[in-house]
Amino acid sequence: MNNTPITLFIIARNEESKIAKCILSAKGLVNEVVVVNGLSTDKTALICRDLGAQVFDREFDSFTNQKNYALSKVHSEWALNLDADETLSAELKDEIAQLIQTTSLSGFEIPFCNYFLGKKMRFSGLNKETHLRLVRTHKAKYVGGLVHEGLEVDGKIGRLKNPINHYSYDTIEAYFLKFNKYTSLAAEQMYQKGRRFSLLFVLVTLPFEFLKRYLLKMGILDGLRGLLWASFSTFYVFVKYVKLWQIQEQNEK
Repeated sequence: MNNTPITLFIIARNEESKIAKCILSAKGLVNEVVVVNGLSTDKTALICRDLGAQVFDREFDSFTNQKNYALSKVHSEWALNLDADETLSAELKDEIAQLIQTTSLSGFEIPFCNYFLGKKMRFSGLNKETHLRLVRTHKAKYVGGLVHEGLEVDGKIGRLKNPINHYSYDTIEAYFLKFNKYTSLAAEQMYQKGRRFSLLFVLVTLPFEFLKRYLLKMGILDGLRGLLWASFSTFYVFVKYVKLWQIQEQNEK
């Protein structure tokens, strides 16, 4: 399908139920797969090796560092990043294979098709999501803190038409298993950047966060899933700020 070398790179920890589907979705497009394994305690590393991936063990310290380490292991001209709960659509694979043969651009943003609790989210602010995921390897680097890493490239970027499928959370339990880690990292990052807890700010922000997702971004049209997404996202904001308060209490006595 493709004559220009592309490497798929993934960072993962305890993703044995999803990572095979992710890797297999890129079959026929990529020439190699690099997986940075965050010291998984399940069969993630074994599954990846069985599928022909190069697996590098590295203890997780931040998303930025983990992904830069993964990018350093890529030797192909092009690098494509996926998370373990994401897959390439067939149409996207064809689009990438044809486009990179002749393009002079340094990277491409890719639209996302987001699924939540097993169903596609048509609204809720998730229907217009795009991310820079395909880049010329030697022109790219990740920047940022503990969370919300950003991928930057030296040069112009374009935008593809077909989506990455993102199967974010199959169950409510899965959402909250990651919830604690992400809110803790977000709070620590805010503290390191000098942010401090304000009760007034939280009281003003929370209603807006919910109304933004549920009404302004039309989450109401996603039914119960839209209500849950707006509610969980608002609770996420609340918890990261009270964790920021807790860090202050511990460090600034």
